[in-house]
Amino acid sequence: MEYIIAPSILSADFGNLQRDIEMINYSEADWFHVDVMDGVFVPNISFGFPVMAAVKKHASKPLDVHLMIVEPDQYIADFAKAGADRITVHYEACTHLHRSIQLIKSSGCKAGVALNPHTPVALLQDVISDLDLVLIMSVNPGFGGQQFIHNTYKKINDLKRMIDGVNEDLIIEVDGGVGLQNIGALVQAGANAFVAGNAIFGTENPAETISQMKGSATKSITI
Repeated sequence: MEYIIAPSILSADFGNLQRDIEMINYSEADWFHVDVMDGVFVPNISFGFPVMAAVKKHASKPLDVHLMIVEPDQYIADFAKAGADRITVHYEACTHLHRSIQLIKSSGCKAGVALNPHTPVALLQDVISDLDLVLIMSVNPGFGGQQFIHNTYKKINDLKRMIDGVNEDLIIEVDGGVGLQNIGALVQAGANAFVAGNAIFGTENPAETISQMKGSATKSITI
């Protein structure tokens, strides 16, 4: 199984953004994770289309776009045009979730749904076969550097059971407090994609940290 490392550019040095993009390009990372926050759905504001365009211009790997915004349907087509390869919306922000998923797919992107820490995976039962990715938030969304919520392991286990025999190609992604200290346990629980911000960009050698995370995930495969 392939294990995906997706550095969050929200933690990059925006004074040297091209440098950090090139670091990801040449590292063992698989995706760029792009967190879009509106200050309404989450208590923080990040960036929108201009930064997306700048990242896309220099990135040689797929853009994994995570929309932490209200009324995401209004912007899905625009994020697809801006270069998103995958678009993930929040269950909690979508009144008509099935419609949102189909809109992402009709825009030519892979479709994901994110779940806040308090949201059970069982609520995805009726759409799970339509999804390419489920993002389990292991912290409350909106800020970096939070403490990992340990109930995440149970949620991953629950989701893994849900997709068995139904959508076994689904990517289970984890975002929040992910690093070398827990990536092995997350693999054992059933996750196969990992978003990391401070755990990568806060180290002396981010590319080496990415390599170590990739190696730790691979070594944790259950035989």
